[in-house]
This record gives sequence, structure tokens and C-alpha cells, in this order.
Amino acid sequence: MTMSTDPKTTPIAKSEGIRRSKPMSKTKLYARRFFRNVPATIGLGIFAFLVLFALFGSLLQQYDHVELDFLALSDPPSAEHWFGTTSAGNDIYAMTVEGLKRSLMIALVVATGTTVISAVLGASAAYFGGWWERVVLTVIHFMIAVPGFLIVALVTTGSGGDWFVLSLMLILIGWMILARTVWTLSLSIREREYIQAARYMGVRGFRIVLRHMLPNMGSLLIINFTLGVVSAVQAETSLSFLGFGVKTPDVSLGSLIGVGASLVTSAPWIFAFPALILTLLTVSMAFIADGLRDALDPTSAAGGRA
Repeated sequence: MTMSTDPKTTPIAKSEGIRRSKPMSKTKLYARRFFRNVPATIGLGIFAFLVLFALFGSLLQQYDHVELDFLALSDPPSAEHWFGTTSAGNDIYAMTVEGLKRSLMIALVVATGTTVISAVLGASAAYFGGWWERVVLTVIHFMIAVPGFLIVALVTTGSGGDWFVLSLMLILIGWMILARTVWTLSLSIREREYIQAARYMGVRGFRIVLRHMLPNMGSLLIINFTLGVVSAVQAETSLSFLGFGVKTPDVSLGSLIGVGASLVTSAPWIFAFPALILTLLTVSMAFIADGLRDALDPTSAAGGRA
């Protein structure tokens, strides 16, 4: 009985083939784990659709969001006005596109601002310690105790509903909780060997914070950024609904819902379409955040095996 001597089928050749295979990159691993989460994949698709709708939806509209059609006052959805009109003749479709675009801009600015400020202040306070740590923690505890909603309401009322001022105020009252979490995690990270080695090699403290400490909390910051988008949208919607947020001639999803809430029985389309877009936005971002958490957490079994 003879054995095959084909070099391609010998155990040694097979083991060499296994050794030659390239290891999976972290990005590919995280993407595979993310897309195995069905709700997260659906949420990403919905969010991508909403972004495209905000960017290019105006190309399909016949009216501008400030343009009035005096021949269509409080008209229900039709071939000319897809989402209907307001009592003044504004096209709801055009206003919804513009409102979604404004709400997304506010959400991205606020989420980016709060994440960056929280990460830098929290990590630097833990690394440098001393008087800088006491100052940062004192500010955090003070800002947590201050009723932020009242401050935002007062400032935005005086600004005339400027969306950028509203964004800055939401950043001002929204960075403290994440900063305290980052500070807590950084207390243990600063004692690790690679941080001590970088310090002994003469690397500057702020560079250590940016290059060595914050990347080790990347998953936390990414997830909190995603959840920050949801929180910012909800905060903007609440303030605009109560009349303290975006005001005319500018428009947001919150201001549209605020206008439509009083007409929900007589003209429900004014409320229904912005509310539907807002619901899709918040739910999709919540699904994405849940998927990112499972994909980036190596102990999570929800993402399955690589």
C-alpha cells in the first residue's frame, strides 16, 4: 500500500498554508461582528437613508421650506405637496427635509463637542492629577448640580433661536457625565507599563494622554458619541417643542413637531411626518449604538465568533 507523496497534500504543506494565512484585521473583525447584529444592520441602513434624504431630498421638492402656496392652505398630502401643507401654505415635505438636516447638524456638533471635551478633560485630569484634577472635578460636580435646562432656555431665548448657540449650550451642559467616566477609567490606565515607559522616555504628558490613553478608551468614546447623537436630538426636540430651541425662519424636527402638536386632530400630517422621521432617527441610532457595543466588546457573545 503506497502513500501519496504530493507535496500539496502533505500535513507539513497544509500547516505551512495555515501559517501563511493573514490574520484578520481589527476593522474587519469589528465589521463582521457588527453586521451579524440584525437590528444594528437595519439601524445603519435607516440612518444612511435619513442622511441621504437630508442631503438630497431637496432635489425632489417643488417648493422651498419658506415658500408659501396660498392656493393650498392646510391641504393633506397630494401629488403636488407630498406631505401636505401648513395653515400658512408651507410645504411640509420641504420643511421636513430642512428640519432633519438642521437636527442632524445640531446632533453631530453636540456629540462631537461633548465627546472631545469629556475625553480630553477626563483623561488629562487623571494623568496629571494635583491641582488640575481638583479643578476639573470641581467644575464637573458644580455643573452636574446646576439645572442645565434652565440655562439653555434662558440663553437660547435671548439668542433668537440660533441653532449654533443652542448647540454650544447643549455641549456646555452635556459633557460632565462622560468626563467623569473617562476620568475613572484613566486612573487605572495611567498606571500601566506602557504609560510608565513613555513617561520615562521623556514623552510629554499631553502627548501621552492623546496618543496612549485615549486610544485605549476608543470603544467607550465611539459608543458614547453614537448615544450622544440620540441625546442631542432628543434635547433639541424637547427645547424646540417648548419654544426654547430653533425658531423661524429656521426649522428643525422639534419645532415642526411643536407646531403640529396643536393641530394633530385637524391636520395630523403636520405632526405625523416629522414625528415619524424623528422616531426613525432615534431608533436607528439606538440600534447602531447597541451593535457597536457588542462588536467592540470582546466579552460580548452577541456578536458571535469571528
